[in-house]
Amino acid sequence: MHSKRFLVRRTVAVAAAGAAALVLVACGGDRDGDGGKAASTSAARSTYGAADVAFAKGMIPHHRQAVEMAGLAAGRAQSPEVKKLAADIEKAQGPEIETLSGWLTSWGEEVPAPGAMDHFAHGDMEGMEGMEGMMSGEEMGRLQDSSGSAFDTAFLRMMIEHHKGAVAMAEVEQADGAYAPAKAMAGDIITSQTAEITRMSALLGQD
Repeated sequence: MHSKRFLVRRTVAVAAAGAAALVLVACGGDRDGDGGKAASTSAARSTYGAADVAFAKGMIPHHRQAVEMAGLAAGRAQSPEVKKLAADIEKAQGPEIETLSGWLTSWGEEVPAPGAMDHFAHGDMEGMEGMEGMMSGEEMGRLQDSSGSAFDTAFLRMMIEHHKGAVAMAEVEQADGAYAPAKAMAGDIITSQTAEITRMSALLGQD
């Protein structure tokens, strides 16, 4: 009886280890070296869905605009807090754009061109649904033409709306997505950008 119990436990342990290995290949293989690229690409294709593609294709131009807005702060903002916030946004969202682009490439999907934001400004965003919080070309122009405290106020108000849009998109990915790394990024976006919304709202309250 004791021997039989041992065999059952051993069988369960081996099965669990095998399942864990499969999860690691499917979800984390893309971090391996060149030797694992073929396997990771195959695994990625089998674990992503339409919601993941929509998330990546929507978040890339969304992040690009946030980075563009943040890049204006260094030479226009008056508040050191606004400059620091803008630098934090650039630091966080630049690498995420690269990661999202890498996923789309590995899935055989087209990466949105940098000009996608220009198409949005002119009302042409076919296939780019869910772009909440994006600023129009006119709004971006007003931000670019402002400076000092006027820039700080406009930047904070616009970025709060921009972040709210990103959080909404990330919540959809968490609910509908299938690709574990994308869902994890969505969770990070919700956490970090919600905290930044609170931070920006506090800065606006000090004006």
